[in-house]
Amino acid sequence: MLEQYVKMILTSRVYDVAVETPLQVANQLSERLGNQILLKREDLQPVYSFKIRGAYNKLSQLSAAERACGVVTASAGNHAQGLALAAKVLGVKATIVMPKTTPEIKIQGVRSRGGKVVLHGDSFPEALAHSLKLVSEKGYIYIHPYDDPHTIAGQGTIAMEILRQQPSQLDAIFVPVGGGGLIAGIAAYVKYLRPEIKVIGVEPDDSNCLQAAMAAGERVVLPSVGLFADGVAVAQIGQYTFDVCRLHVDEVITVSTDEICAAIKDIYDDTRSITEPAGALSVAGIKKYVEREGCSGQVLVGIDSGANVNFDRLRHVAERAELGEKREAIIAVTIPEKPGSFKAFCEAIGKRQITEFNYRFHQDKEAHIFVGVQTNPDTDPRAALVQGLRDQGFPVLDLTDNELAKLHIRHMVGGHAAAVPDEVVLRFEFPERPGALFNFLQKLGGRWNISMFHYRNHGAADGRVVAGLQVPSDERHLLPAALEAIGYRYWDESDNPAYKLFLG
Repeated sequence: MLEQYVKMILTSRVYDVAVETPLQVANQLSERLGNQILLKREDLQPVYSFKIRGAYNKLSQLSAAERACGVVTASAGNHAQGLALAAKVLGVKATIVMPKTTPEIKIQGVRSRGGKVVLHGDSFPEALAHSLKLVSEKGYIYIHPYDDPHTIAGQGTIAMEILRQQPSQLDAIFVPVGGGGLIAGIAAYVKYLRPEIKVIGVEPDDSNCLQAAMAAGERVVLPSVGLFADGVAVAQIGQYTFDVCRLHVDEVITVSTDEICAAIKDIYDDTRSITEPAGALSVAGIKKYVEREGCSGQVLVGIDSGANVNFDRLRHVAERAELGEKREAIIAVTIPEKPGSFKAFCEAIGKRQITEFNYRFHQDKEAHIFVGVQTNPDTDPRAALVQGLRDQGFPVLDLTDNELAKLHIRHMVGGHAAAVPDEVVLRFEFPERPGALFNFLQKLGGRWNISMFHYRNHGAADGRVVAGLQVPSDERHLLPAALEAIGYRYWDESDNPAYKLFLG
């Protein structure tokens, strides 16, 4: 079987439209992990994804009569763009059925290359079923996104390039896995020519169809798939692809959403390019593998498979990258509801950078605050932070792995307070630097009780805080001088309608 695939790979027609992508050293990541990490930059293809290889190779194998019928496929996006461009080059009419959840950038990418887009269903299986219906109704030729020998062979040309670009030491290749076309093509070529090289698949932990199939010894259908890494959101591994993978893939590693976000940041730090979540799977897998094995001095290749990501998705990526890198802890802390408590808590945190601070008055005795704190997995791990606070008498709940807390609660802390007399709402801006929040609280002092507080370090030049102070009416005349003494720009927002509507 492998010999047949190798022959198909060597004769694949991909370079009419695809380019040979560089194998780039990730210097910062290599130094950090103690291994040489090489990125196969498939994000530099004309459609910003490796999928152009398999799509063009399959389409080029069709007869003139088949091309005249037109082609159809189902795809979450990257195969769709590859097929649209291939069809345009070869003069073939292409219809692409895409799930309604497909990122807009991928939909526009198909349309801009002349493909007709049909949005159907919320997941790939629904789109697939509709595309097959169009085959029977319209007589189109179906071009499978991954489960076809010619498609697999087209993707396998990546392995051909890697072995030519890195002819010396090469210990393992890490490959993102959706339906399996990419890893099957790479495994077929690598294991035939250099079987000592490990081929390791990487999947999201909520879309692990290959891992589940290999554990069961047969293809299985996942009951649901996660959509964050939409490029690999596939419920069942392909039949052709599994026939290769079950025998020639060494293992499959799964990674979390936070670990994927951290890998996107790693790739950006080394290449100044932004990959899509599926494209960063290999780097997330490499990091997990190195940590597990404790290996050093190895040469590890990660396939950077695509860069088709919606811009607004980056907000979430930035929010979660530090968590994925284990460089931020999210905790809930209970402190006494009295003047000076915030200052005492910040002293307990010490010199660690506070990244987020949310609080709303709840009751007279206790205050519950939601805090993000920078940590370092090597020199200042999360466990040390939590234990240190507990040793100083602060009840702490670690929410770092709590999805509800990270996705929703952090933005919803508080709400309306039942009774907060004499509250003055103030908005501040101050120069952002390590220790800035603690300095701000020191200047604010402990004269008046803090009834509301929100702060988030977004990496900008200025820190931004909104705070509620309980200032009795007979002391209001003292407030302007106290605020001026702080020395930071401030605005009185007590009459802001948004405050009155949602928090007052």
